Amino acid sequence: MKLGFLTACMADRSLQEVLSWAARHDFEALEVGCWEENDPSTYHARHIDVRTLDIGEAARVNDAFAEAGLSISALAYYENNLHGDLAKRESINGHLKACVRAASLLGVDTVGTFIGRDLTASVTDNLHEGAKVLPDLVRYASDHGVTLVIENCPMEGWGPDGYPANLAYTPELWDWIIEMGFALNFDPSHLMWLGIDPVAALKDYAPHVRHVQAKDVEIDPAARQRYSIFGRTVSRRDGWDTGWWRYRIPGLGQVDWLGVIDTLYEGGFEGTVSVEHEDPVWGGTPERIETGLLIAKRTLDALRAPSPVRTPHTI
Repeated sequence: MKLGFLTACMADRSLQEVLSWAARHDFEALEVGCWEENDPSTYHARHIDVRTLDIGEAARVNDAFAEAGLSISALAYYENNLHGDLAKRESINGHLKACVRAASLLGVDTVGTFIGRDLTASVTDNLHEGAKVLPDLVRYASDHGVTLVIENCPMEGWGPDGYPANLAYTPELWDWIIEMGFALNFDPSHLMWLGIDPVAALKDYAPHVRHVQAKDVEIDPAARQRYSIFGRTVSRRDGWDTGWWRYRIPGLGQVDWLGVIDTLYEGGFEGTVSVEHEDPVWGGTPERIETGLLIAKRTLDALRAPSPVRTPHTI
């Protein structure tokens, strides 16, 4: 089991700068952001431009990773593949396919994304539409030797009122996406505030987990008592503003990381646990982001089996 992080938290740095920092602090893998543009304010990073990547550039990227002693755990492009605006949906699906082609050139077998949702349609209508649209993406990835992994984030902020906008947030929906050929990018933090025990859920779905995102969550029961599980209404500033929970760095919230890591080992998981840094306390400046990542590493390293001795890097 390798430990890495999603590069979106360092969207203001070049890939080489991220590699150098990760290597110095003994991370083993990076989940590399591949959005269309760089936007640190939305956690969108373009550390590899998949639209222009060719064989030569792929070789240069792989050489840089090899020199740093790191691997690429996945290419990351988390967007709405069922967007209600069909032109926007086509653009998103097209960029996801570009990520798949880039992954194939790089020798990477995993690309992370969302299912998404047409926010103007019911869940039932979205499930019917998804059954028509999504298998093509799965087939395209498979033809390139790539598996698409779906993160179980509700993406409640995509809608105006905080209702789920990524149809992959419960085990019931995992069955639907697994049947279409997707695998899971398991993030326990989302399950916690939804009232789902992540360890129990993982025990049932471990064989379908291809990648793991490590993020914690801090829950305020008193605030939930006031707002309900649906969050603020009158005082809500945006779709993300629930008012009773917030994401934290692993070890600073309420996820049972011992149970999660142990269940991953029991289930035979041999992939990468990728820290997704969205902690508002340990964010805002490069120094605080770095500290947050190191807190996560300290937490998770204490629970992992020792890794093999790594080849010294030259960065």
